[in-house]
Amino acid sequence: MNIRVRVLNVTHVQPAQTTNQPRHGAMIKLSPFDASFLALWPPQMLFFYDGTSLPPFRSLVSSLRVSLGATLAVFTPFAGKVTACSDDHEVVIDCSSDPGVRFVEAEYSGDAADMHRLARDKEHDIEAFLQLVPKLEVGRLPAPAFAVQVTRPADGGGAVAVGVVMHHSVADGRSLWQFMRAWSTTSQEGSLAAAAAPTFDRAGIMRHPKAQAGARNLARFCGPELPKVNKFPDPDWRRLSQRTYLLTAGQIQSLKRRIQLLQAKNGDGEQNHPPEPPTTYVAIASLLWTSIVRARSVNSAAAEDDDDDEYVSFPADCRHRLRPPLEPGFFGNCVKVHYVRATTGDLLCRDGDNDKGLAHAAAGFQRAIREHVEKEDPLGDAERWVEIIRGLTRERLTVLGGSNRHMMYEVDFGWGQPSRVEYVLMISLLGAPGGGVHVSVPLPRDHVDTFEASFLSHVSLHV
Repeated sequence: MNIRVRVLNVTHVQPAQTTNQPRHGAMIKLSPFDASFLALWPPQMLFFYDGTSLPPFRSLVSSLRVSLGATLAVFTPFAGKVTACSDDHEVVIDCSSDPGVRFVEAEYSGDAADMHRLARDKEHDIEAFLQLVPKLEVGRLPAPAFAVQVTRPADGGGAVAVGVVMHHSVADGRSLWQFMRAWSTTSQEGSLAAAAAPTFDRAGIMRHPKAQAGARNLARFCGPELPKVNKFPDPDWRRLSQRTYLLTAGQIQSLKRRIQLLQAKNGDGEQNHPPEPPTTYVAIASLLWTSIVRARSVNSAAAEDDDDDEYVSFPADCRHRLRPPLEPGFFGNCVKVHYVRATTGDLLCRDGDNDKGLAHAAAGFQRAIREHVEKEDPLGDAERWVEIIRGLTRERLTVLGGSNRHMMYEVDFGWGQPSRVEYVLMISLLGAPGGGVHVSVPLPRDHVDTFEASFLSHVSLHV
């Protein structure tokens, strides 16, 4: 990797004054939802800002540090670390905030114009992106919960990148959005509103009869020799190309209507369940899945059988599906990963009618949401989660992250909204201004052109 970023300073930010400790002391036992992410690549997110409203770098860094400390005072898990107990494969979040959040100040080798380009190019400079986010090692406990990096251009001003990374067993995407919104509000207003105070209590999750055993099974699976964690392999960024697309509200509505008409034409509705308009998430996720499968099939060296199974995983928020529901300000993980299965042939429709595959994929998502997300006890099969993970064929699994409901473009620290927000090396959806949705897709380099042709054939996009 070419060194593109120079570290200027590394410090740690501690909570200004801890006012919101977990109910039972400084330790939070991982729930099954938390433990299911213990071995995953830590989500890395980049926020690009530019323009004349940016303050001088030293002033900007000082403001971010002070507001981060104030925010950590009520979001104490992010100031802590994930650690293993001596008990039977029990992993906890230690909120004692020693040494606090690693805060890196850095300088990019290019000037402000180069950073503008990084934020606007359709095809990302992954090598640069990876150096603009802080590192967080999850392969051995204890592991930090959160880290921050702020990077200026070589000419000192006109642009800045704020990179964050979190240990996924501490928080899900909704909680990260909750934190970033609170941090940016504190930066703007000088204090954090009391209404923004989160809750960390997992009692509503852990009272489920299968929760304790489910969490331990997942901890054993991820870390049979704790404190070492058998993390999933890191993405090989040298083989990948990541591109981003922006779907406007009008384009999304057109895509949703098109899918509904196709389902009615193809008879994809079931008895007592005629085709329903797909949600924004279902419409875009279906287009992503079919386009990714088509790109892999066209560029695969080995012939693919139409009867082979394809899978896509998507996260479903369970906060309101638990009984009783969790408190509105819950901070942590409360998403369950669900799966949709279809055959390669059903998604590709090699008779040339690509629309049939899109309609079939949408019907699969709708069926999974109707039969599993909306009706099932989220923890009813917690003892089987390890078995389900082991049974997946990873070469044929598409993993979706993020949500169009996470409005990360609203993260304004007082300098205006970001010009670009990106999850690094993750297929993701994010809410965009004006009701749009930002879609980011990393794929093998020889797949991206085929993917794009399929994706763009269904909707006209602006990047």
